[in-house]
Amino acid sequence: MKYSGVYPCYENQFEIDTSVGDVEEPEMNQIADCESFSVSFDNGVEEWSPFDQKGWTRRLVTSKSVTLSVTAKRNIGDAGNDTVAGLAWASGRNAEKDFQWTFPDGTIVKFKDAVINVTNTGAGDSTGAAPLEFEVMSNGKPEIIPAA
Repeated sequence: MKYSGVYPCYENQFEIDTSVGDVEEPEMNQIADCESFSVSFDNGVEEWSPFDQKGWTRRLVTSKSVTLSVTAKRNIGDAGNDTVAGLAWASGRNAEKDFQWTFPDGTIVKFKDAVINVTNTGAGDSTGAAPLEFEVMSNGKPEIIPAA
């Protein structure tokens, strides 16, 4: 475990596969100038009301997905930032990249072939720094590596 207790959000780190084409080992690089992120878990919950529960509902989580929404500044020349921005024009399987989220305690969540949904690249006020906004959407079950 890296450490325990309360931590600042910037201790979370994000990496994306910056390699081009089919490679055996992805080349993971951090994405420069990320400012904030939010996480949304979408859980499929099956519900039923059996007689033996006397009107009370039973539930079971039967599916899951996760979406990370990230706001950053566009940083031309940074491998991770350039990779994300380049996916703005991609569709289908070309909009998928391996993505990794490292928690402050050292836990790593690896998203194989995550869908990268770029929602803004460079649009904003004339006096503002150009944004890079995107969503990382799970595409199947992620691999979770617990902190050592």
